[in-house]
Amino acid sequence: MIVGEISNFVAYVYAPAVLVTPLGALSIIVSAVLAHFMLNEKLKRMGMLGCLICVVGSTLIVLHAPEELSIDSVQEIWELAIQPAFLLYTASVAAVALVLILYCAPRFGQTNIMVYVGICSVIGSLTVMSIKAIGIAIKLTLEGANQLVYYQTWIFAMVAVTCIVTQLNYLNMALDTFNTALVSPIYYAMFTSFTIFASVIMFKDYSGQSASSIASELCGFITVLSGTAVLHSTREPDPPPITDLYTPLSPKVSWVIQGNGEVWKQKDEDGSFPSFITVLRPDYFK
Repeated sequence: MIVGEISNFVAYVYAPAVLVTPLGALSIIVSAVLAHFMLNEKLKRMGMLGCLICVVGSTLIVLHAPEELSIDSVQEIWELAIQPAFLLYTASVAAVALVLILYCAPRFGQTNIMVYVGICSVIGSLTVMSIKAIGIAIKLTLEGANQLVYYQTWIFAMVAVTCIVTQLNYLNMALDTFNTALVSPIYYAMFTSFTIFASVIMFKDYSGQSASSIASELCGFITVLSGTAVLHSTREPDPPPITDLYTPLSPKVSWVIQGNGEVWKQKDEDGSFPSFITVLRPDYFK
C-alpha cells in the first residue's frame, strides 16, 4: 500500500489530475481479479463486464487527456491557487464542509450516506490540489531548485495534512456505517467529479483543447463510472453485524417438577436445555 500511494503521489506530479484521478478505477479492477483468485470471491459475468467497461473508459481518458502544465516554481502554483475563481471554489468547499460536519453529520450522518461521503469528496478535491503542489515542489527541489525556502510550500503541506486527516476520518465513518458496495462507487463518482472540477479551475487543464477531446474524456469518465457501478453491483452483501455482543455469562436455571410420575421441563426459547436444573418434589412441601 505504501508503494502504491507513493506511486499515486508521483503520478500527480507528472500528469494532470483530470487524468490520474479517474484512472483510480483501475485499482478496483485489480482488486476484483485478485480477490477472485486469492480469496475465492466469485467474479461473475456482470463483474467481468464491469471490468471491461472500466478498461474502455480508461482508454478513452488516456487518449484524450490534456498535457501537463509546465511549472517552474511553487510560487507559480500559488498564483494559480489565489486566482479569484479558485478562491471562490475553496471558500465554497469550506462552507459546504462546515455545514455538513457541524449540522448534517450529527443529525443525518447515520441515515444518509451522502453526508459522510460528501464531506470526503469535497475535502478530497483540495487534498489532491495540495498534494500536487507538494509533489511539484519536491520534484523541483530534487532537480536543484530548492522550493522549501518558500512559505507557500509549507502552507500547501499544512492544508494537505488537514484535508487528509479529515477525509480519512469521515471515509472510515462512512464505511463503518454503510455497506462498502454502496460507499465505494458513490465516493469514487463524487470524489473524482469534484477533483476534476477543482483541477480545471486551478490548472485550467482543458484550455487549448478542442470540444471533441473534452467531450471524449467526459464520456470516458462516465464510462468508467458505469463500469464501477456494475462491478460493485455484483458484490455479495456484507454479512449482518452481530448485535448480541453482550450475552449473559451467568448459568441459566430452569425447573423440573416431578409429580405423579410425570416430569415437566422448561426449555429456553432456542430449544436448548439450561446449565442447571432445580428439582421440586411434592414431598418437599409436606
